[in-house]
Amino acid sequence: MQEKSALERAMAMVVDLRARCAWDRVQTRETLRPYLIEEVHELDSAIGERDPDAIRREVGDFLLHLAWQLVLAEELGEFTAEQVGADVETKMKRRHPHLFDLGPKEPWELLKKREGSRGVLKGLPASLPDLLLAYRLGERAAAIGFDWPDTRGPIDKVREELAEVEEALSAGDPAALDHELGDLLFSVVNLARKAGVVPGPALDRANTRFRSRFEGVEELAEARGLDPSTAGLAALDELWNEAKRRERGGK
Repeated sequence: MQEKSALERAMAMVVDLRARCAWDRVQTRETLRPYLIEEVHELDSAIGERDPDAIRREVGDFLLHLAWQLVLAEELGEFTAEQVGADVETKMKRRHPHLFDLGPKEPWELLKKREGSRGVLKGLPASLPDLLLAYRLGERAAAIGFDWPDTRGPIDKVREELAEVEEALSAGDPAALDHELGDLLFSVVNLARKAGVVPGPALDRANTRFRSRFEGVEELAEARGLDPSTAGLAALDELWNEAKRRERGGK
């Protein structure tokens, strides 16, 4: 008898829980949706921290949620786990025909049309985090040639948008400022994409650096008997630079 896969065992567990637990029995896609989103963020955080134990734990939680979705679909008579697996296999073979003796590899945009997409931007969920959505929009537009040849183009665009932000600030126009800051942020995301940097993880690392350095500022201030809230910008800036030097090993 063939041993069940991890997904099959997880699905069997969900079926058992729904049969014997009142809470699990009443769960639906809608009630589970917030937990699913939370688990995705927790897995993303664990990957960002490069913590194998945390990644293992969060992958397990995510696997359980996939099992939930499959069990619910089977209960509703919509589709089965086997059908989903077959769909994935078919899609991957279609996208990699050169690896499966199915013909030459097709351009990405032609593949999307064959898969039923009405446009290169269709299918991007609006619920994606804003930074990731901006990155994917630029990426998909670039796939059909709507892109700069190198990083000089997005660098110039960032400068152009920054100048327009300054104009909106000078004019004291909140609506224009909102518009231009949005354009500036979108342009920075495009610069990151063109430079080969995924902006979300890059910003996450910047957040981590800021947190670490600011906590260093607080520690230095406490050691010197300073109150950060009254020390003044010049003193805090000096402590900030010292915290940066300590972070870099005294360089």
